[in-house]
Amino acid sequence: MLTKPIGNSEDRSLRDFAGGSVKGLCPVLKLHSYFRSSASYRCRIALNLKGLPYEMAFVHLVKDGGQQHAPTYRALNPQALLPTLEHEGRVLTQSLAIIEYLEEVWPEPRLLPGDAEMRAKVRAFALAIACDVGPVNNLRVLRYLKRGMGQEQAAIDTWYRHWAQSGLAACEALLPAAEHRFCFGEQPTLADICLIPQMYNARRFNSDLSAVPRLVAIDEKALALPAFAKAAPEAQPDAA
Repeated sequence: MLTKPIGNSEDRSLRDFAGGSVKGLCPVLKLHSYFRSSASYRCRIALNLKGLPYEMAFVHLVKDGGQQHAPTYRALNPQALLPTLEHEGRVLTQSLAIIEYLEEVWPEPRLLPGDAEMRAKVRAFALAIACDVGPVNNLRVLRYLKRGMGQEQAAIDTWYRHWAQSGLAACEALLPAAEHRFCFGEQPTLADICLIPQMYNARRFNSDLSAVPRLVAIDEKALALPAFAKAAPEAQPDAA
């Protein structure tokens, strides 16, 4: 399936960040994705924000014992994880590495601030989610709790909510004192790209988000942008 660049937003101040066209873009981008994979979700958002057309290859994490374990996919990604991005013979793994690659190859619109201190803070926020909150709650961990350790689903859900709620509360505290439309300003950045999939998952497991009102507000504003809405799990063809 080939996705097309998202049309410009009616909000002109956010035109580029709603997925406008990008000069010099290369359509030969192939994203191996699963609709509920948070890491794949991040990359879909980033590609949409950049306005880059891309082909999607669907890798179902549950069907056939997990299609990520197939030899053909493992040849691309030895970790058997999602996502994987192919670009002109290059094979890239790990969502944040993929997004940084997109940022370097297609630097506009920017997903990282120009100021070194702010770049570090945006990266710290993104890493707090991608490296701290996400990994303890991903599918293979939850599955091991159930199948490997014999935990009941209620206990697994409690586990999930504990790490999601405590992790998101820490992320709320990482936000700058001055409130903005998005995490670190009036434009979405890598921080928002990581936040929105985590908020989706937190709601999916009925997490209590009352302690993170700023994150809830940012999530609502981000999802109003076509680049985020088009990347949402329910909008993916493999969600059916």
